[in-house]
Amino acid sequence: EVQLVESGGGLVQPGGSLRLSCAASGFTFDDYAMSWARQAPGKGLEWVAGISWNGGNTYYSESMKGRFTISRDNPKNTLFLEMKSLKSEDTAVYYCAKRVAGPLPYLEVWGQGTLVTVSS
Repeated sequence: EVQLVESGGGLVQPGGSLRLSCAASGFTFDDYAMSWARQAPGKGLEWVAGISWNGGNTYYSESMKGRFTISRDNPKNTLFLEMKSLKSEDTAVYYCAKRVAGPLPYLEVWGQGTLVTVSS
């Protein structure tokens, strides 16, 4: 059974930093590109960042570029998201996701996510 367990969220002041982790199990982690997505209060799911199977390529939503860094530790089956210069609009539940390849790739989101609250 695929499991993605996010952790590391919490309350942080604007301009602060936070590091999120995602522990993956139930699939061959390094066979898959991975992503982070988030859901702000009252909003839909928004793609945040992606990373190739070996971490060689990373991709970011424009609003996150330069502030967020996605990385992975394949031997530990763990995905990370380092966030800095956080803004109130970054407040959301953050999810990691397995990228399913195909003609129209999609993100397979599992787990409860981890809540990031940016507030003074």
